[in-house]
Amino acid sequence: MTSDNHKDKRIIYMGTPDFAVPALTALVDNGYTVIGVVTQPDKPKGRGKVMLKTPVKEEAERLGIPVWQPKKVREPEFIELLEAQKPDMIVVAAFGQIIPKAVLDLPPYGCLNIHGSLLPKYRGASPIQQAIINGDKETGVTIMRMDEGLDTGDIISTKVIPLTGEETGGSLFDDVSAAGAELLIETLPSVFAGTAGYTKQPTESPTPYASMLKKEAGLLDFGKSAEELERLVRGLCPWPGAYTYLNGKTLKIWKSRAEEAAETAGIPGQILRADPSGIAVACGSGVLVLTEVQLEGRKKMAVDAFLRGCRVEKGTMLAKAEN
Repeated sequence: MTSDNHKDKRIIYMGTPDFAVPALTALVDNGYTVIGVVTQPDKPKGRGKVMLKTPVKEEAERLGIPVWQPKKVREPEFIELLEAQKPDMIVVAAFGQIIPKAVLDLPPYGCLNIHGSLLPKYRGASPIQQAIINGDKETGVTIMRMDEGLDTGDIISTKVIPLTGEETGGSLFDDVSAAGAELLIETLPSVFAGTAGYTKQPTESPTPYASMLKKEAGLLDFGKSAEELERLVRGLCPWPGAYTYLNGKTLKIWKSRAEEAAETAGIPGQILRADPSGIAVACGSGVLVLTEVQLEGRKKMAVDAFLRGCRVEKGTMLAKAEN
């Protein structure tokens, strides 16, 4: 819990997706004064183009907090609006826009960011997925004081999350999000008291920049090892999802496992067997066994159910049909 002299600090919260909801809730639950929430504009979704609120906006409205949705936070009119609020601190989590210097310099206690990795590793938009894809043994969350760089600000605190090798991008998102909310509440008292430590990051990150993921990242290259592909399937689940092509149709892979290859394994991308235990596909090394799939136009299902409605021949190549 916060001490009384921290409860009157004026905090503006900036965030957009589900990942950013727990920290907002935690601020309010722990007695902090959140005077406003900034989130991305509502977006039309579906055939009816119904305007969809961001998860953070929904939570802010539930909590009775004013919401602002600027198209660009660097617009002078919006910066003037923020200045008029006289925030003591701005907390940012997966907001989705670059925060300009005019906003970073505005609050006396700075802009704090909740980042889903152990910085300086995995700067960028997809740190959680990349930790799984790369086979890391641990990941975590960092609270940093933002600067004008991309996730390069001074580190204030971190929390380590061990990885078991069974996480998906979705499950780890939930774990990191919850850890970020806890770490924020643990960190704020020292920031407001002036006793927090600030550790400068090295200029270079030990890992490549974790760019925003696109659908194409999920296309399986069976020339790679089965272990690599199994991690990719987990890391990209549920979005953007791993996929291949079966007889010219998109086949999304929801679950898989890696096995050692027999000496008689086929060429990469070739189906070695298809039975209720899975669809086994030859890889550059090892075999990737698909256990939950979704064919274009159908629902996702376990392979045993899938094979009852779709004939899959041994020797079939999983590859995109040439147009």
